[in-house]
Amino acid sequence: MTLGRCWSCVARPAQNGKYCLAHRYSVFPSPIVQRLGTFSTSANQPARAANPPSKGRPLNQRDGPSKRGVKTTFSTKKKKRNLESKGRPPATGERKALRKRIVLSNTNALEVSDMRDYVVELITDESLQGQVVGIPGPVVDQLRAVEAFKVSQGWSLFRRPGMLIRNETVEHGKLVQSMCRTEDKRTLRRIYVGERGSGKSTMLLQAMAIAFLKDWVVLNFPEGQDLTIGHTEYGPLAGSSPPLYHQRTYTASLLSRLARANPILSTLSVSSSHPSLPIPIQSNLSLSRLALLGAADPEIAHSIFMALWKELTSPSTSEHPRPKILLALDGLAHVMKDTAYISASFQPIHAHDLALVRFFVDYLSGAQALTNGGMVVAATSNSNDPTVPTLKFKLSQLEVAQNPSIRAPESPMQPFLTATGQQQTPVPHPSPFVRFDERVIATMGGREAAQAGDIEVQRLKGLNREEARGLMEYWAQSGMMRVTVSEELVSEKWTISGGGVVGELERGCVRIRV
Repeated sequence: MTLGRCWSCVARPAQNGKYCLAHRYSVFPSPIVQRLGTFSTSANQPARAANPPSKGRPLNQRDGPSKRGVKTTFSTKKKKRNLESKGRPPATGERKALRKRIVLSNTNALEVSDMRDYVVELITDESLQGQVVGIPGPVVDQLRAVEAFKVSQGWSLFRRPGMLIRNETVEHGKLVQSMCRTEDKRTLRRIYVGERGSGKSTMLLQAMAIAFLKDWVVLNFPEGQDLTIGHTEYGPLAGSSPPLYHQRTYTASLLSRLARANPILSTLSVSSSHPSLPIPIQSNLSLSRLALLGAADPEIAHSIFMALWKELTSPSTSEHPRPKILLALDGLAHVMKDTAYISASFQPIHAHDLALVRFFVDYLSGAQALTNGGMVVAATSNSNDPTVPTLKFKLSQLEVAQNPSIRAPESPMQPFLTATGQQQTPVPHPSPFVRFDERVIATMGGREAAQAGDIEVQRLKGLNREEARGLMEYWAQSGMMRVTVSEELVSEKWTISGGGVVGELERGCVRIRV
Protein backbone atom coordinates (compact mmCIF):
# COMPACT_ATOMS: atom_id res chain seq x y z
CA MET A 1 0.00 0.00 0.00
CA THR A 2 1.42 3.35 -0.95
CA LEU A 3 1.21 6.09 1.72
CA GLY A 4 0.14 9.61 0.90
CA ARG A 5 2.94 11.02 3.08
CA CYS A 6 6.67 10.44 3.35
CA TRP A 7 8.31 8.89 6.36
CA SER A 8 9.52 12.32 7.43
CA CYS A 9 5.94 13.61 7.66
CA VAL A 10 4.77 10.51 9.52
CA ALA A 11 7.61 10.66 12.02
CA ARG A 12 7.02 14.38 12.65
CA PRO A 13 3.32 15.37 12.80
CA ALA A 14 2.26 18.50 11.00
CA GLN A 15 1.81 21.70 12.93
CA ASN A 16 -1.31 23.71 12.31
CA GLY A 17 -2.28 21.34 9.51
CA LYS A 18 0.83 22.13 7.44
CA TYR A 19 3.10 19.47 6.02
CA CYS A 20 6.51 19.75 4.64
CA LEU A 21 7.11 21.89 1.62
CA ALA A 22 7.85 18.86 -0.52
CA HIS A 23 4.48 17.32 0.07
CA ARG A 24 2.37 20.46 0.35
CA TYR A 25 1.76 20.30 -3.37
CA SER A 26 1.94 16.54 -3.59
CA VAL A 27 -0.07 14.65 -6.13
CA PHE A 28 -1.17 12.26 -3.42
CA PRO A 29 -4.64 12.97 -2.02
CA SER A 30 -4.71 14.85 1.24
CA PRO A 31 -7.16 14.04 4.06
CA ILE A 32 -8.06 17.71 4.49
CA VAL A 33 -8.89 18.21 0.85
CA GLN A 34 -12.51 17.49 -0.02
CA ARG A 35 -12.71 14.44 -2.19
CA LEU A 36 -14.62 14.87 -5.40
CA GLY A 37 -17.26 12.39 -6.40
CA THR A 38 -17.31 10.37 -9.53
CA PHE A 39 -18.03 11.98 -12.82
CA SER A 40 -21.72 12.78 -13.37
CA THR A 41 -23.72 14.87 -15.86
CA SER A 42 -26.40 15.90 -13.32
CA ALA A 43 -26.26 19.28 -11.58
CA ASN A 44 -25.06 19.51 -8.02
CA GLN A 45 -28.00 19.42 -5.53
CA PRO A 46 -27.92 21.51 -2.36
CA ALA A 47 -26.93 19.57 0.66
CA ARG A 48 -30.27 19.39 2.43
CA ALA A 49 -30.77 15.67 2.53
CA ALA A 50 -29.10 15.67 5.90
CA ASN A 51 -31.98 17.74 7.33
CA PRO A 52 -35.19 15.84 6.56
CA PRO A 53 -38.48 17.66 7.10
CA SER A 54 -40.07 17.20 10.45
CA LYS A 55 -43.19 15.10 10.49
CA GLY A 56 -45.12 17.57 12.59
CA ARG A 57 -44.95 20.39 10.02
CA PRO A 58 -47.52 20.74 7.21
CA LEU A 59 -46.52 19.64 3.74
CA ASN A 60 -46.53 23.16 2.38
CA GLN A 61 -43.94 24.16 5.00
CA ARG A 62 -41.55 21.22 4.58
CA ASP A 63 -38.34 21.37 2.63
CA GLY A 64 -38.07 19.51 -0.63
CA PRO A 65 -40.63 18.25 -3.08
CA SER A 66 -43.77 16.47 -1.92
CA LYS A 67 -44.18 12.77 -2.32
CA ARG A 68 -45.97 11.31 -5.27
CA GLY A 69 -49.69 10.90 -4.63
CA VAL A 70 -49.75 13.32 -1.68
CA LYS A 71 -51.83 16.47 -2.09
CA THR A 72 -50.09 19.64 -1.08
CA THR A 73 -52.02 22.73 0.00
CA PHE A 74 -50.35 26.07 -0.53
CA SER A 75 -51.73 29.20 1.10
CA THR A 76 -50.85 32.75 0.15
CA LYS A 77 -52.27 34.19 3.40
CA LYS A 78 -49.80 35.51 5.85
CA LYS A 79 -49.84 34.03 9.28
CA LYS A 80 -51.39 36.43 11.78
CA ARG A 81 -49.12 37.53 14.52
CA ASN A 82 -50.47 37.47 18.02
CA LEU A 83 -50.35 41.10 19.02
CA GLU A 84 -50.34 41.32 22.77
CA SER A 85 -52.15 44.33 24.17
CA LYS A 86 -49.83 46.37 26.32
CA GLY A 87 -52.60 48.59 27.73
CA ARG A 88 -54.86 48.02 30.69
CA PRO A 89 -58.05 46.11 29.82
CA PRO A 90 -61.29 48.03 30.52
CA ALA A 91 -62.79 47.42 33.92
CA THR A 92 -66.21 45.92 34.42
CA GLY A 93 -68.85 48.39 33.29
CA GLU A 94 -66.33 50.94 32.04
CA ARG A 95 -67.27 50.69 28.37
CA LYS A 96 -70.99 50.86 29.18
CA ALA A 97 -70.42 53.95 31.32
CA LEU A 98 -68.50 55.56 28.47
CA ARG A 99 -71.23 54.68 26.00
CA LYS A 100 -73.98 56.13 28.20
CA ARG A 101 -72.03 59.17 29.38
CA ILE A 102 -74.01 62.39 29.29
CA VAL A 103 -72.09 65.64 28.66
CA LEU A 104 -74.20 68.71 29.40
CA SER A 105 -71.68 71.51 28.91
CA ASN A 106 -69.22 72.58 26.23
CA THR A 107 -66.77 75.24 27.32
CA ASN A 108 -65.80 75.91 23.70
CA ALA A 109 -69.33 77.03 22.83
CA LEU A 110 -70.28 80.67 23.10
CA GLU A 111 -72.43 81.74 26.02
CA VAL A 112 -75.81 83.21 25.15
CA SER A 113 -76.02 86.21 27.45
CA ASP A 114 -79.72 87.00 27.01
CA MET A 115 -81.02 83.45 27.63
CA ARG A 116 -83.52 83.38 30.49
CA ASP A 117 -83.87 80.65 33.08
CA TYR A 118 -87.04 78.57 33.03
CA VAL A 119 -88.57 79.24 36.44
CA VAL A 120 -91.94 78.30 37.87
CA GLU A 121 -93.47 81.69 37.02
CA LEU A 122 -92.82 81.17 33.29
CA ILE A 123 -94.42 77.75 32.75
CA THR A 124 -97.64 79.37 31.46
CA ASP A 125 -96.07 82.37 29.71
CA GLU A 126 -97.16 82.31 26.07
CA SER A 127 -94.68 85.04 25.12
CA LEU A 128 -91.85 82.51 25.52
CA GLN A 129 -93.12 80.38 22.65
CA GLY A 130 -90.41 80.10 20.03
CA GLN A 131 -87.59 80.99 22.43
CA VAL A 132 -84.88 78.85 24.00
CA VAL A 133 -84.69 79.06 27.77
CA GLY A 134 -82.06 77.68 30.11
CA ILE A 135 -82.76 74.89 32.57
CA PRO A 136 -81.85 75.93 36.14
CA GLY A 137 -78.96 74.14 37.80
CA PRO A 138 -80.96 72.29 40.50
CA VAL A 139 -83.43 71.06 37.88
CA VAL A 140 -80.52 69.88 35.71
CA ASP A 141 -79.25 67.77 38.59
CA GLN A 142 -82.71 66.30 39.13
CA LEU A 143 -83.14 65.51 35.43
CA ARG A 144 -79.73 63.86 35.37
CA ALA A 145 -80.67 61.77 38.40
CA VAL A 146 -83.79 60.38 36.71
CA GLU A 147 -81.81 59.84 33.47
CA ALA A 148 -84.03 62.15 31.43
CA PHE A 149 -81.17 63.22 29.14
CA LYS A 150 -80.41 61.01 26.12
CA VAL A 151 -77.04 60.34 24.53
CA SER A 152 -78.42 61.01 21.05
CA GLN A 153 -79.50 64.54 21.99
CA GLY A 154 -77.06 67.36 21.31
CA TRP A 155 -76.49 68.58 24.85
CA SER A 156 -72.71 68.49 24.48
CA LEU A 157 -72.75 71.10 21.70
CA PHE A 158 -73.77 74.07 23.81
CA ARG A 159 -72.60 76.00 26.82
CA ARG A 160 -75.45 74.96 29.12
CA PRO A 161 -78.62 72.89 28.78
CA GLY A 162 -81.54 74.70 27.23
CA MET A 163 -84.88 73.79 25.72
CA LEU A 164 -87.18 75.28 23.12
CA ILE A 165 -90.58 76.44 24.34
CA ARG A 166 -92.98 75.16 21.73
CA ASN A 167 -96.76 75.26 21.62
CA GLU A 168 -97.09 71.85 23.30
CA THR A 169 -94.83 72.98 26.15
CA VAL A 170 -97.03 75.97 26.97
CA GLU A 171 -100.15 73.81 26.78
CA HIS A 172 -98.63 71.26 29.15
CA GLY A 173 -97.57 73.99 31.57
CA LYS A 174 -101.11 75.36 31.70
CA LEU A 175 -102.46 71.87 32.34
CA VAL A 176 -100.05 71.32 35.23
CA GLN A 177 -100.87 74.74 36.66
CA SER A 178 -104.58 73.91 36.64
CA MET A 179 -103.94 70.64 38.47
CA CYS A 180 -101.93 72.21 41.28
CA ARG A 181 -105.03 73.05 43.23
CA THR A 182 -105.42 70.82 46.27
CA GLU A 183 -108.96 69.77 45.43
CA ASP A 184 -107.99 68.65 41.91
CA LYS A 185 -107.18 64.96 42.20
CA ARG A 186 -107.40 63.98 38.54
CA THR A 187 -105.07 61.41 37.01
CA LEU A 188 -104.32 62.46 33.45
CA ARG A 189 -102.90 59.92 31.03
CA ARG A 190 -101.10 60.92 27.86
CA ILE A 191 -99.01 59.23 25.17
CA TYR A 192 -96.75 61.22 22.85
CA VAL A 193 -96.45 59.91 19.31
CA GLY A 194 -94.82 61.26 16.18
CA GLU A 195 -92.25 60.56 13.53
CA ARG A 196 -88.59 60.07 14.23
CA GLY A 197 -86.87 63.20 15.49
CA SER A 198 -90.09 65.06 16.30
CA GLY A 199 -89.06 65.63 19.94
CA LYS A 200 -91.02 63.01 21.92
CA SER A 201 -88.22 62.28 24.41
CA THR A 202 -87.53 66.00 24.76
CA MET A 203 -91.22 66.57 25.48
CA LEU A 204 -90.98 64.02 28.28
CA LEU A 205 -87.97 65.90 29.62
CA GLN A 206 -89.90 69.17 29.56
CA ALA A 207 -92.82 67.54 31.37
CA MET A 208 -90.45 66.31 34.09
CA ALA A 209 -88.78 69.73 34.33
CA ILE A 210 -92.16 71.39 34.89
CA ALA A 211 -93.06 68.77 37.50
CA PHE A 212 -89.80 69.39 39.37
CA LEU A 213 -90.47 73.13 39.34
CA LYS A 214 -93.90 72.50 40.88
CA ASP A 215 -92.42 70.18 43.57
CA TRP A 216 -94.02 67.04 42.23
CA VAL A 217 -92.55 63.60 42.82
CA VAL A 218 -91.21 62.24 39.53
CA LEU A 219 -90.75 58.52 38.88
CA ASN A 220 -89.19 57.89 35.49
CA PHE A 221 -88.44 54.71 33.55
CA PRO A 222 -85.76 55.98 31.12
CA GLU A 223 -86.00 53.14 28.62
CA GLY A 224 -88.72 50.54 28.37
CA GLN A 225 -86.31 48.10 26.78
CA ASP A 226 -84.16 48.01 29.91
CA LEU A 227 -87.01 46.14 31.60
CA THR A 228 -87.63 43.58 28.86
CA ILE A 229 -84.43 42.67 26.96
CA GLY A 230 -83.15 40.30 29.63
CA HIS A 231 -80.24 42.36 30.95
CA THR A 232 -81.35 42.37 34.59
CA GLU A 233 -81.87 39.48 36.96
CA TYR A 234 -85.41 38.40 37.67
CA GLY A 235 -87.29 35.94 39.80
CA PRO A 236 -90.85 34.94 40.79
CA LEU A 237 -92.55 37.27 43.24
CA ALA A 238 -93.77 35.32 46.26
CA GLY A 239 -97.46 35.64 47.04
CA SER A 240 -98.43 37.28 43.75
CA SER A 241 -101.63 36.26 42.02
CA PRO A 242 -101.51 36.07 39.03
CA PRO A 243 -97.81 35.15 39.12
CA LEU A 244 -95.50 38.11 38.67
CA TYR A 245 -91.72 38.45 38.36
CA HIS A 246 -89.70 41.09 40.14
CA GLN A 247 -86.34 42.55 39.16
CA ARG A 248 -84.41 43.25 42.34
CA THR A 249 -81.38 45.05 40.95
CA TYR A 250 -83.42 47.33 38.71
CA THR A 251 -85.81 48.12 41.56
CA ALA A 252 -82.88 49.06 43.81
CA SER A 253 -81.46 51.42 41.18
CA LEU A 254 -84.95 52.88 40.64
CA LEU A 255 -85.21 53.65 44.37
CA SER A 256 -81.78 55.26 44.30
CA ARG A 257 -82.75 57.55 41.41
CA LEU A 258 -86.05 58.36 43.10
CA ALA A 259 -84.32 59.45 46.32
CA ARG A 260 -81.64 61.52 44.57
CA ALA A 261 -84.01 63.27 42.16
CA ASN A 262 -86.73 64.22 44.63
CA PRO A 263 -85.36 66.22 47.59
CA ILE A 264 -88.95 66.81 48.70
CA LEU A 265 -88.99 63.24 50.03
CA SER A 266 -86.64 64.26 52.82
CA THR A 267 -89.34 66.58 54.17
CA LEU A 268 -91.99 63.83 54.26
CA SER A 269 -92.22 61.08 56.86
CA VAL A 270 -94.03 57.78 57.08
CA SER A 271 -97.63 57.97 58.24
CA SER A 272 -98.35 54.34 59.05
CA SER A 273 -96.59 51.20 60.19
CA HIS A 274 -95.60 48.55 57.69
CA PRO A 275 -95.52 45.18 59.48
CA SER A 276 -95.00 43.32 56.22
CA LEU A 277 -91.54 44.81 55.71
CA PRO A 278 -88.64 42.41 56.29
CA ILE A 279 -86.86 45.03 58.45
CA PRO A 280 -88.22 47.28 61.21
CA ILE A 281 -88.42 51.02 60.47
CA GLN A 282 -88.76 54.03 62.71
CA SER A 283 -92.09 55.76 63.11
CA ASN A 284 -90.68 59.14 62.04
CA LEU A 285 -88.50 57.85 59.21
CA SER A 286 -88.34 60.14 56.17
CA LEU A 287 -89.42 58.81 52.81
CA SER A 288 -86.01 59.63 51.36
CA ARG A 289 -84.31 57.47 53.98
CA LEU A 290 -86.85 54.71 53.34
CA ALA A 291 -85.99 54.73 49.62
CA LEU A 292 -82.26 54.58 50.37
CA LEU A 293 -82.80 51.51 52.58
CA GLY A 294 -84.25 49.68 49.59
CA ALA A 295 -81.54 50.97 47.26
CA ALA A 296 -78.83 49.58 49.55
CA ASP A 297 -80.23 46.03 49.64
CA PRO A 298 -81.73 44.56 46.44
CA GLU A 299 -83.17 41.63 48.43
CA ILE A 300 -85.72 43.93 50.08
CA ALA A 301 -85.94 46.51 47.29
CA HIS A 302 -89.37 45.42 46.03
CA SER A 303 -90.93 45.41 49.51
CA ILE A 304 -89.49 48.85 50.24
CA PHE A 305 -90.71 50.17 46.89
CA MET A 306 -94.27 49.04 47.54
CA ALA A 307 -94.20 50.52 51.06
CA LEU A 308 -92.84 53.82 49.71
CA TRP A 309 -95.48 53.94 47.01
CA LYS A 310 -98.18 53.23 49.58
CA GLU A 311 -96.96 56.24 51.55
CA LEU A 312 -96.89 58.51 48.47
CA THR A 313 -100.41 57.54 47.40
CA SER A 314 -101.95 57.79 50.87
CA PRO A 315 -104.49 60.63 51.28
CA SER A 316 -102.84 63.95 51.96
CA THR A 317 -103.47 65.47 55.39
CA SER A 318 -102.24 68.53 57.24
CA GLU A 319 -99.97 66.38 59.38
CA HIS A 320 -98.69 64.24 56.52
CA PRO A 321 -99.00 66.18 53.25
CA ARG A 322 -98.45 64.29 50.03
CA PRO A 323 -97.42 65.86 46.69
CA LYS A 324 -98.71 65.07 43.25
CA ILE A 325 -96.90 62.47 41.19
CA LEU A 326 -95.64 62.23 37.62
CA LEU A 327 -95.04 58.77 36.14
CA ALA A 328 -93.05 58.71 32.89
CA LEU A 329 -91.81 55.99 30.54
CA ASP A 330 -89.98 56.21 27.22
CA GLY A 331 -90.15 53.43 24.63
CA LEU A 332 -93.71 52.26 25.24
CA ALA A 333 -93.71 49.51 22.59
CA HIS A 334 -91.08 47.50 24.49
CA VAL A 335 -93.45 46.92 27.42
CA MET A 336 -96.34 45.81 25.20
CA LYS A 337 -94.95 42.48 23.99
CA ASP A 338 -93.18 39.32 25.10
CA THR A 339 -89.86 39.83 26.84
CA ALA A 340 -86.55 38.02 26.57
CA TYR A 341 -87.15 36.35 29.94
CA ILE A 342 -88.16 32.70 30.15
CA SER A 343 -90.52 31.13 32.68
CA ALA A 344 -90.02 27.83 34.47
CA SER A 345 -91.98 26.10 31.69
CA PHE A 346 -89.60 27.54 29.06
CA GLN A 347 -92.19 29.97 27.74
CA PRO A 348 -91.50 33.67 27.07
CA ILE A 349 -92.72 35.95 29.83
CA HIS A 350 -95.06 38.72 28.75
CA ALA A 351 -94.00 42.22 29.74
CA HIS A 352 -97.19 42.68 31.77
CA ASP A 353 -96.09 39.80 34.00
CA LEU A 354 -93.14 41.84 35.26
CA ALA A 355 -93.98 43.59 38.51
CA LEU A 356 -92.60 47.01 37.53
CA VAL A 357 -94.23 46.95 34.10
CA ARG A 358 -97.52 45.85 35.62
CA PHE A 359 -97.20 48.70 38.11
CA PHE A 360 -96.88 51.30 35.34
CA VAL A 361 -99.47 49.72 33.04
CA ASP A 362 -102.12 49.71 35.76
CA TYR A 363 -101.86 53.48 36.08
CA LEU A 364 -101.64 54.00 32.33
CA SER A 365 -104.76 51.94 31.67
CA GLY A 366 -106.76 53.56 34.47
CA ALA A 367 -107.04 50.39 36.56
CA GLN A 368 -105.52 52.42 39.40
CA ALA A 369 -105.57 56.15 40.02
CA LEU A 370 -103.19 58.48 41.80
CA THR A 371 -104.91 59.33 45.06
CA ASN A 372 -103.67 62.91 45.27
CA GLY A 373 -103.67 63.54 41.54
CA GLY A 374 -100.96 63.61 38.93
CA MET A 375 -100.07 62.56 35.42
CA VAL A 376 -98.98 59.38 33.65
CA VAL A 377 -97.08 60.14 30.45
CA ALA A 378 -95.38 57.83 27.98
CA ALA A 379 -93.73 58.18 24.59
CA THR A 380 -93.17 55.91 21.66
CA SER A 381 -89.89 55.66 19.79
CA ASN A 382 -89.50 55.43 16.04
CA SER A 383 -85.73 54.95 16.10
CA ASN A 384 -85.95 51.90 18.39
CA ASP A 385 -89.44 50.58 17.80
CA PRO A 386 -90.28 46.86 17.90
CA THR A 387 -93.19 45.66 15.80
CA VAL A 388 -96.33 45.63 17.97
CA PRO A 389 -99.40 45.69 15.68
CA THR A 390 -101.81 45.85 18.62
CA LEU A 391 -100.29 49.02 20.04
CA LYS A 392 -100.10 50.64 16.62
CA PHE A 393 -103.77 49.91 15.97
CA LYS A 394 -104.94 51.19 19.36
CA LEU A 395 -102.91 54.39 19.09
CA SER A 396 -104.40 55.14 15.67
CA GLN A 397 -107.88 54.32 16.97
CA LEU A 398 -107.53 56.62 19.96
CA GLU A 399 -106.04 59.41 17.86
CA VAL A 400 -108.82 59.30 15.27
CA ALA A 401 -111.51 59.15 17.98
CA GLN A 402 -110.11 62.23 19.74
CA ASN A 403 -109.47 64.18 16.52
CA PRO A 404 -112.22 63.49 13.95
CA SER A 405 -110.42 65.66 11.43
CA ILE A 406 -107.63 63.09 11.18
CA ARG A 407 -108.16 60.59 8.38
CA ALA A 408 -108.22 57.01 9.57
CA PRO A 409 -105.81 54.56 7.90
CA GLU A 410 -107.37 52.42 5.21
CA SER A 411 -108.79 49.18 6.57
CA PRO A 412 -107.76 45.81 5.08
CA MET A 413 -111.51 45.20 4.65
CA GLN A 414 -111.90 48.21 2.37
CA PRO A 415 -112.11 46.13 -0.88
CA PHE A 416 -114.91 44.04 0.67
CA LEU A 417 -116.72 47.13 1.93
CA THR A 418 -116.47 48.77 -1.49
CA ALA A 419 -117.74 45.65 -3.28
CA THR A 420 -120.75 45.36 -0.98
CA GLY A 421 -121.60 49.06 -1.13
CA GLN A 422 -120.56 49.80 2.44
CA GLN A 423 -118.44 52.68 3.67
CA GLN A 424 -115.47 52.57 5.98
CA THR A 425 -116.23 53.82 9.47
CA PRO A 426 -114.28 56.89 10.60
CA VAL A 427 -112.74 54.99 13.51
CA PRO A 428 -110.51 52.07 12.45
CA HIS A 429 -111.47 48.56 13.50
CA PRO A 430 -109.12 45.63 14.13
CA SER A 431 -107.98 43.73 11.08
CA PRO A 432 -109.15 40.09 10.86
CA PHE A 433 -105.79 39.14 9.36
CA VAL A 434 -103.67 40.18 12.37
CA ARG A 435 -103.44 38.40 15.71
CA PHE A 436 -103.88 41.00 18.41
CA ASP A 437 -102.66 40.86 21.98
CA GLU A 438 -105.71 40.97 24.24
CA ARG A 439 -103.67 42.21 27.18
CA VAL A 440 -102.50 45.24 25.22
CA ILE A 441 -106.05 45.79 23.94
CA ALA A 442 -107.34 45.84 27.53
CA THR A 443 -104.59 48.22 28.62
CA MET A 444 -105.35 50.69 25.85
CA GLY A 445 -109.13 50.80 26.43
CA GLY A 446 -110.62 47.74 24.73
CA ARG A 447 -111.56 47.01 21.14
CA GLU A 448 -114.27 49.65 20.88
CA ALA A 449 -113.73 53.28 20.00
CA ALA A 450 -112.25 55.53 22.62
CA GLN A 451 -114.59 57.38 24.95
CA ALA A 452 -114.13 60.55 26.96
CA GLY A 453 -111.62 60.15 29.75
CA ASP A 454 -109.52 57.52 28.01
CA ILE A 455 -105.84 57.81 27.22
CA GLU A 456 -105.01 60.98 25.34
CA VAL A 457 -102.77 60.57 22.30
CA GLN A 458 -100.88 63.71 21.35
CA ARG A 459 -99.02 63.73 18.05
CA LEU A 460 -95.94 65.94 17.90
CA LYS A 461 -95.52 67.50 14.49
CA GLY A 462 -92.84 69.75 13.10
CA LEU A 463 -92.07 73.21 14.40
CA ASN A 464 -93.71 76.23 12.84
CA ARG A 465 -91.52 78.84 11.18
CA GLU A 466 -91.38 81.11 14.24
CA GLU A 467 -90.20 78.28 16.49
CA ALA A 468 -87.68 77.15 13.87
CA ARG A 469 -86.32 80.69 13.58
CA GLY A 470 -85.94 81.02 17.36
CA LEU A 471 -84.08 77.72 17.52
CA MET A 472 -81.76 78.66 14.65
CA GLU A 473 -81.00 82.04 16.23
CA TYR A 474 -80.00 80.26 19.42
CA TRP A 475 -77.68 77.99 17.44
CA ALA A 476 -76.13 81.02 15.75
CA GLN A 477 -75.57 82.82 19.06
CA SER A 478 -73.92 79.66 20.46
CA GLY A 479 -71.47 79.61 17.55
CA MET A 480 -72.86 76.43 15.97
CA MET A 481 -74.21 78.24 12.88
CA ARG A 482 -71.81 80.67 11.26
CA VAL A 483 -74.30 82.24 8.91
CA THR A 484 -76.81 85.05 9.19
CA VAL A 485 -80.27 83.76 10.08
CA SER A 486 -82.54 85.29 7.46
CA GLU A 487 -86.06 84.55 6.31
CA GLU A 488 -84.73 82.81 3.21
CA LEU A 489 -82.45 80.55 5.28
CA VAL A 490 -85.23 79.71 7.74
CA SER A 491 -87.59 78.86 4.90
CA GLU A 492 -84.96 76.69 3.21
CA LYS A 493 -84.01 74.74 6.32
CA TRP A 494 -87.63 74.39 7.43
CA THR A 495 -88.59 72.90 4.09
CA ILE A 496 -85.60 70.56 3.86
CA SER A 497 -86.26 69.26 7.40
CA GLY A 498 -89.68 67.93 6.42
CA GLY A 499 -91.74 70.80 7.75
CA GLY A 500 -89.73 71.64 10.85
CA VAL A 501 -88.91 68.20 12.26
CA VAL A 502 -86.54 69.06 15.10
CA GLY A 503 -84.13 66.18 14.59
CA GLU A 504 -83.78 66.83 10.87
CA LEU A 505 -83.46 70.57 11.45
CA GLU A 506 -80.61 70.03 13.90
CA ARG A 507 -78.92 67.58 11.56
CA GLY A 508 -79.05 70.02 8.67
CA CYS A 509 -77.99 73.13 10.60
CA VAL A 510 -75.69 72.01 13.41
CA ARG A 511 -74.27 68.57 12.80
CA ILE A 512 -73.60 68.65 9.06
CA ARG A 513 -70.36 70.21 7.85
CA VAL A 514 -69.54 71.04 4.22
